[in-house]
Amino acid sequence: MHKVIFDTDPGIDDAMALLFLHKHPEIDLVGVTTVFGNAPIEITTRNALYLGEAWDIPAPVAKGAGQTFDPARGGAYWPTAIHGHNGIGDVPVPDALSREKDPRPAFQFIIDTVRAHPGEITLIAVGRMTNLALALKADPEIAGLVKQVVIMGGAFNVNGNVSPAAEANIHGDPEAADIVFTAAWPVVVVGLDVTLQTVMTSGFLAEMVASGAPEIRLLSDISQLYIDFYKTRVADGMVVHDSCACVYLVRPDLFDTRSGAIRVVCGGIADGQTIQKPDGRGFPPGAWDGFPSQKVTVGVRPEGVLEVIRAALVDARAA
Repeated sequence: MHKVIFDTDPGIDDAMALLFLHKHPEIDLVGVTTVFGNAPIEITTRNALYLGEAWDIPAPVAKGAGQTFDPARGGAYWPTAIHGHNGIGDVPVPDALSREKDPRPAFQFIIDTVRAHPGEITLIAVGRMTNLALALKADPEIAGLVKQVVIMGGAFNVNGNVSPAAEANIHGDPEAADIVFTAAWPVVVVGLDVTLQTVMTSGFLAEMVASGAPEIRLLSDISQLYIDFYKTRVADGMVVHDSCACVYLVRPDLFDTRSGAIRVVCGGIADGQTIQKPDGRGFPPGAWDGFPSQKVTVGVRPEGVLEVIRAALVDARAA
């Protein structure tokens, strides 16, 4: 079993990823930590609690960062055209929830859980990496105790999606991302190079709904605004960014990777750009030297990824 802490900013594609992590038989979801991004922190935390309640997910939810690692950066905006005003497609959410968040801030929850299970915890982060950077700042030794870090973010051989240079999760807190990528723990970055190739059509989603699983009906309702947004970008359906990172955990064979140190541009017109110095390439001394080699995904088998998602969401129920 893969023990996972899911660091997330729900978020429509975050919701699918959360349900996948909950239902996959090889994953033990031990915690959910929230971060600002697709909506303000109060809303993303409320969404995580709501989805946990609606889908009977026992994992505790810890509220995380509501601003960037460097508070002076500021500049948050909320992508309401993509995720809706409530972050999850504007589906109705009850005013009162029975679930309450964990009393610890997210960074402390991460530290405590990693130290309680040394060498066992995988961190999957699909939003800004602020919580992970704060955990490293508070307790740098956890880098040696984490099994693996899987990130949804970045763009290496393709353009970004919030600027020609930058992908949204990295652009939202570049300083945090640079801290995470240069820490002494193993990181895999699942970025736009592969996620933009992984499109779930509306028909594929409808077939999953037809299985009769009530969880997927709610997921479909949440996803409709996302599908509408992507009508001008893909022929039909939606890009399943965050679920790609989760699928990597259980089926890394569906992805091609490249190794090398990664740095993030912090400032200027390329703010948030992710740049890897590939292993084996010679360059004069520079800012990538002395940092650990990390993996970025550069190829994907999209049909295989979608089948893993379908199997977890539909077949796991049948089993």
